[in-house]
Amino acid sequence: MRAPTLLTLLVLAFVTPAAFSVAALPVVSVTTAQPYLGWNDAIILRNAAVEVVVVPSVGRVMQFRFVGETDGPFWENEKLAGQPMPPEPWKAAHGSFGGDKTWPAPQSVWKWPPPVAFDASAHPARVAPDGSVTLSSPADPRSGLRASRHIWLDPTEPVLRITTTYEKISGEPTPVAVWVIAQLRDPVAIFMPVPSASIFPTGHAPTWKEPDGTLRREGNVLRLTRSRTTSQKTGNDGTDLVWVGEAQLLRISIPRILGDPYTHQGCSVEVYTNADPFPYVELETLGPLQTLRPGERTSATTTYRLGRRTAAAPDEDARVLLAR
Repeated sequence: MRAPTLLTLLVLAFVTPAAFSVAALPVVSVTTAQPYLGWNDAIILRNAAVEVVVVPSVGRVMQFRFVGETDGPFWENEKLAGQPMPPEPWKAAHGSFGGDKTWPAPQSVWKWPPPVAFDASAHPARVAPDGSVTLSSPADPRSGLRASRHIWLDPTEPVLRITTTYEKISGEPTPVAVWVIAQLRDPVAIFMPVPSASIFPTGHAPTWKEPDGTLRREGNVLRLTRSRTTSQKTGNDGTDLVWVGEAQLLRISIPRILGDPYTHQGCSVEVYTNADPFPYVELETLGPLQTLRPGERTSATTTYRLGRRTAAAPDEDARVLLAR
């Protein structure tokens, strides 16, 4: 195993002469070649509050958690922990590796399983001088697309931003949207705000199967829980999702571009819940649908904000996080 290396970066968002002192500079550290769950190539981005774990050999952001804690919101499949990328990860273990990844949308183009270049390949990493990390996929031979993910941790806040870019390398023009999938642990609840002028009369897209009491509207917010017996999915044209666990919360956000077309029934955010015995959920974001020709690109930025639970009810904690 290579000896771990440490790259410490000083990041200053706004500098004034009075503020320019070593004590005032927020610090983000980036460590490479770290052991994590049996992998030895993890890259860890850390500020004073939180850390992000990236594993290039499986092409995923595997965890986002508070410093000093061993658990975070992202679901990590213990059956594949530390394992090299198998030829068909979803057959090797239901749910694959977990963590956060990207697939091209719409899914109807490739059905199942996801394209190997996006989902079942190592994504080499590059650490930039500003402390960000970029993962790059190989080109997908079917679509001629290549994905890159620029991962940036705020120097002071518990905030992670990932800009996912698809580049058209070859082939015929391809309609595609950036789709980001975060697999998360079994929640207490998930909250999906409803836009004031939603395109969906019920506030959400038609669901897979019947909601079975796991989906209800509470004012301008939809509350979802995971069914133990059947997998379900819905979404809407909003910009935010909030996962609420026993001790933590995670808000996932993406801008919606007014006037642009969206695939997946017009959704920009989606929620998928998986049945037992694989207790995970997926919080998903979508960028607008773009037709790419060779040499063209499309990008979408997803923002993740971590929070701590209080003694308040789950919906109250979620509303506080949504107001930040």
